Amino acid sequence: MRSWRAWGLWLGAFIVGFTLLVAIFAPMVATQDPFAQDLSRRLVPPSWMEGGRPQHFLGTDGLGRDYFARLVYGARISMLIGIATVVTSGIIGIAFGVIGGYFGGRIDDVVLFTITARLSIPLILVALAVVSLVGSSLTVVVATLGLLLWDRFAVVARVATMQVRTLDYVAAAWSAGCSQPYIVLREILPNILSPLAVVATLEMALAILLEAALSFLGLGVPPPLPSWGLMIAEAKDYMFFNPWVIMVPGMSLFVLVFGINLLGDGLRDLLKTGRVA
Repeated sequence: MRSWRAWGLWLGAFIVGFTLLVAIFAPMVATQDPFAQDLSRRLVPPSWMEGGRPQHFLGTDGLGRDYFARLVYGARISMLIGIATVVTSGIIGIAFGVIGGYFGGRIDDVVLFTITARLSIPLILVALAVVSLVGSSLTVVVATLGLLLWDRFAVVARVATMQVRTLDYVAAAWSAGCSQPYIVLREILPNILSPLAVVATLEMALAILLEAALSFLGLGVPPPLPSWGLMIAEAKDYMFFNPWVIMVPGMSLFVLVFGINLLGDGLRDLLKTGRVA
């Protein structure tokens, strides 16, 4: 078990790191234009299949666009949404959790009520409603997911803060006359980041999946942006005769989310025990 967890951590870190590098250097990785259409080259199979062409490594889609280029630039969309959503939701949730856990009393009651109200909201239905009313765009998707995925951060930050605020070094800071903002930002917050790092990986995977679901339903990233969810939606009409069109973005999405979850699971054990158990 210990060996598997260690390999899981490194495998997850490799998948996430590789995807991040591909997203950052997408123009260097993909030499073809992901938006260029050529109807004379519709649904060209991957280069290793019969009828494939060397210049289109993963073939082309229903509009003749290079599939490898769209997959690479789709990784940029997925990583951007995942990271931006985690940053947005993390700021909101950690602020709520730390304030409620540190001050307690009625302030904590208000925080608990807010968390409970958020947990009572059906996530995917609210996201669909907001995006359909406001309009689909990358900014709207990130803002919507960021404002809906902060509850785990708040719960974990609140519990961790309640545990830390009674420790000796916090009492020593009080005795030294440190202000409350100083104690929260310098004594409490750095000591609760370990569990929050694990939450960040879980929320990142969830944000990527939700964006793919919204794009699949036509309410996520608008075309022609190469979102993996949008690629799956566009490929569903060809899946029976050209299955690779839907398998390529589907497997890419599965591998990325699987890698993020492996990384989060390994980080949990590493930060909990100081080693991968």
